[in-house]
Amino acid sequence: MSEVICAISTPPGMGAIAVIRLSGEGSVALVDSIFQAASGKKLESLPSHTVHFGRISDGEELLDEVLVTLFRGSRSFTGEESVEISCHGSIYIQQRLMELLITQGARMAEAGEFTRRAFRNGRFDLSQAEAVADLIASSSRASHRVAMNQMRGGFARKLAELRDKLLQFVSLIELELDFSEEDVEFANREKLYELTNEIEQEIQTLADSFRLGNAIKSGIPVAIIGETNVGKSTLLNLLLNEEKAIVSDVHGTTRDVIEDTMNIGGVMFRFIDTAGIRQTVDAIETMGIARTFRKIEQASIVLWMIDMTTPRAQIEGLATSILPTLKDKQVILLFNKVDLIPDEQRADFANLLPALNADRLFISAKRQQNTDQLQEILVKAAAIPSIGEDDVIVTNLRHYESLNSALNAVRRVKEGLETGITHDFLSQDIRECMFYLGEITGQISTEEILGNIFSRFCIGK
Repeated sequence: MSEVICAISTPPGMGAIAVIRLSGEGSVALVDSIFQAASGKKLESLPSHTVHFGRISDGEELLDEVLVTLFRGSRSFTGEESVEISCHGSIYIQQRLMELLITQGARMAEAGEFTRRAFRNGRFDLSQAEAVADLIASSSRASHRVAMNQMRGGFARKLAELRDKLLQFVSLIELELDFSEEDVEFANREKLYELTNEIEQEIQTLADSFRLGNAIKSGIPVAIIGETNVGKSTLLNLLLNEEKAIVSDVHGTTRDVIEDTMNIGGVMFRFIDTAGIRQTVDAIETMGIARTFRKIEQASIVLWMIDMTTPRAQIEGLATSILPTLKDKQVILLFNKVDLIPDEQRADFANLLPALNADRLFISAKRQQNTDQLQEILVKAAAIPSIGEDDVIVTNLRHYESLNSALNAVRRVKEGLETGITHDFLSQDIRECMFYLGEITGQISTEEILGNIFSRFCIGK
């Protein structure tokens, strides 16, 4: 028998309504003890998936008029008896209702405990449970689609297919172990090698998708670089539509990295304003510049801002140090302060840095000229592919690490087949690969792993 747990499932603070959720055997009876339905009926006599209007009182004191929704047995999110109370969004009412429920025998739910119970009760596997948190946190069309696909079980089905293939494989190998004295071979080595090669490619494809998945989930990193006072902080504030960074005519104002995210055209970008690159004896500014180069390495897209009033001097001063770091990066050259240069002089700038394969755009961050075009170029540079309902993209670091471990194990199996390793060692490597795939879905799990995963969920989910 599971304890009755309760929590506020709507965001903290005051709103039009709030939802309090209970789960566990006895949830309906507990709410029945404080709820008076307008129909006069007891909740325990009413069917699942029905909503009832009435009042909740603490003794003689009326607390609120509410709607109570019933979920019986396995037909709930958690797979056990559940109740949801929709009350008015007053913080006072929420607190009083929670106090009353706890007084009646419920306890406060831990972070992610509702979803953890759903996992325990077989409502979905661990990868789907984690997708619930990703869905709640999704902030772009792409991250929403990826989370929905995973929650619907696309990733789990792919992993189940791989484990089934490995299970067939290991069964044949271990059958041979039972007949080792007769020197009988049940598994065709050539076909087994083809199968491991196929499994290796499928796992590699899943692991390779993490780079895209991580960018979709966390935001595509965009580093804004250039000399001091070229308008980097002004551009960041413009893109984010808030005064995130200090803007000043004083050189070296930005001494540390400033980051924030913004959804543009359904794609999440993580903009990084960096310290201006220049020769300096200031120890703190030097540290900031060192961080700038680290952020360039981590970025997928680099916005190199150049002040149009002194372009050649800036390029000559930075090209030697910056160009080697831009290899394999999407680079956009932003010639800023276009409002200070006559139109006829723009052609001269188009020929600067001819060896750099980059989009070129003339803007005025201060005057907001051509910044809409910049957003269009950013979405194009992000190159986020269209994600179908059946596409499987890995977004979770834990899954990525398990896939890499499974990949190493299956490669050892291939090597074992090539070198004629003994059957027991071959079987051990196959089972290790199955173990790491099972870790992702929760077929193989420990309380420590589960505790770490669900502790990151919000309370009430």
